[in-house]
Amino acid sequence: MKQTLVLILTAMLFFGCAKTGSVVPSVPVKISIIKTDPRYTALNAAGGFVYISGAGVAGIIIYRKVDGTYAAYDRCSSYMPEKLCAITVDDTGFTATDPCSGSKFSLDDGGPVKAPATKYLRSYGVNTTPFEINVYN
Repeated sequence: MKQTLVLILTAMLFFGCAKTGSVVPSVPVKISIIKTDPRYTALNAAGGFVYISGAGVAGIIIYRKVDGTYAAYDRCSSYMPEKLCAITVDDTGFTATDPCSGSKFSLDDGGPVKAPATKYLRSYGVNTTPFEINVYN
């Protein structure tokens, strides 16, 4: 009986965590951008985004959600991250696509919305002040 219970709990843990974990390597990130910088004006509107190159594994996307908060994700796709495929934001502005596999991800939470990806994008912490957006891990 105990072996069956342990097996069930192990299976639940294994399958329950499958979508939430990220397989993209963790690298140090510490970015500060000035909100009034003309390069980042897209972040003034809901659904706006900017690419930040030279940070993270394959660059970073900073995205302004509909509720006015910001999210930051590594552009490295969580599907076969060793290929370093950089996701690009779709025309809708709500999803991003991995050009190597066709996987799609929600920019609201970084979750996969189209197979073959099953893991979330690597997300970074975002802190804002009246003048800055800070992205970190």
